[in-house]
Amino acid sequence: MAEEGVIKTDPLSEEIKPIKNASALVVDETAKQDRIQRPKKTHLLQWMEITVTEPEKKTIASMKMQDTFVVYLIETRVTDENMQGYGEGATSAWRRYSEFELLRNYLDVTFPAVIVPPLPEKKASYAWQNVSMDRFDPDFIERRRAGLEIFLLRCAAHPKLCQDKIFIGFLQQEQGWRDTVNATDFYSKAESRLKSLNAQFRLKKSDRRFEELKNYCTELQSNIGNILKIRARLCDKLYGIHKVHGNYARVFNEWSTIEKEIAEHLQSASHYMDVFASTIDSQLEEEEQYADQLKEYYAFGDSVRAVCRRYESAQYDLEKAEENLMMKSSQKETLANNQAKSGFSLSGMKSKIFGSETPEQREVKLKQLEEQIISAEMELKKVQEESELFIEQALRDIDRFQRQKTKDLQEIFTNYAVMQIKQCKKGIAIWTSAKDCFSKM
Repeated sequence: MAEEGVIKTDPLSEEIKPIKNASALVVDETAKQDRIQRPKKTHLLQWMEITVTEPEKKTIASMKMQDTFVVYLIETRVTDENMQGYGEGATSAWRRYSEFELLRNYLDVTFPAVIVPPLPEKKASYAWQNVSMDRFDPDFIERRRAGLEIFLLRCAAHPKLCQDKIFIGFLQQEQGWRDTVNATDFYSKAESRLKSLNAQFRLKKSDRRFEELKNYCTELQSNIGNILKIRARLCDKLYGIHKVHGNYARVFNEWSTIEKEIAEHLQSASHYMDVFASTIDSQLEEEEQYADQLKEYYAFGDSVRAVCRRYESAQYDLEKAEENLMMKSSQKETLANNQAKSGFSLSGMKSKIFGSETPEQREVKLKQLEEQIISAEMELKKVQEESELFIEQALRDIDRFQRQKTKDLQEIFTNYAVMQIKQCKKGIAIWTSAKDCFSKM
């Protein structure tokens, strides 16, 4: 799948230091011009090649159990002669699927405002009847390999994710990577599900843009899911229709044994019917690739929704900080204006029973509340700044995702239509050849 084009940014300006002679000035100006002409590299794919190859099934046996899994070879190669590592050959690291999951969980927690690309499915979904559900099936493993490669390429093309040291280590660090990522203690930063539910149901005001985005994700997944269901039913029907043509081949071949004059033509027609029956296999294999690409965008819906949930948590924290400040301010105002009132009141009864507060005690409480108000104001300012920054970053990444999605879906559906046209032309060519056989009888 083609990656989204990267917007080139102007290189950072640098201060020219004083120099001692004119020749040095020429060298410095030449270097400066070279920096200006060469665009700043904003992601890994501009200078590194990343591939996932050679899936290999492994079994680790212990005294009580046996663990069978598949590992994938990640290879990287520096392609820019101006970057460190150029000419040193490829780096390689073996990873299993669970390590890809660990990497994605880490990125999801570390970059809350980023739509982290999804991983390929763990088991086949929206499958037609002849697709194997075995997770060790070679075709399924190959499709998963392609999906894992796309995941890494999307991360490497992201301007923030690609700079993360844990991500780069995942690509190149053969030993100890799992210990490195666990040492970051990223799980402690993950928001609890209970907090997410509280934020969802207790928000007093929410940004309409995120609400609309949540609804959009639901509709997007519904539409993609319906397309995948329709495709699976079509695959079942097309497979049956094409394979039934094999019966034509058998009948024409049997018929040729009793028709000496037209036996050759019947045998030729039988051959073309066999060819037509077999063409469906390669077509449906190719269709699975397009289905996997659509499944990726189905999973992207969950990734976008996760960003919306984190916005709700940030907004919930903001509203709690505002309520805390209002409560402290109200307490201060009540205490400052608290005077003896005529008639029955709970505060009056308490004063008569326990005695009223002395001016010194009231002054101490006022001072404590003033300190708490200052602390609450600072906390509110901090939460507001964090919320505003999150919204700005999230909306920027959402815009990036929308542009990428439009480009990718256009490519997916265009290529799918081209494949169908090619298959129809192939069918026409086969039937035209069969017609020629019949016309020569």
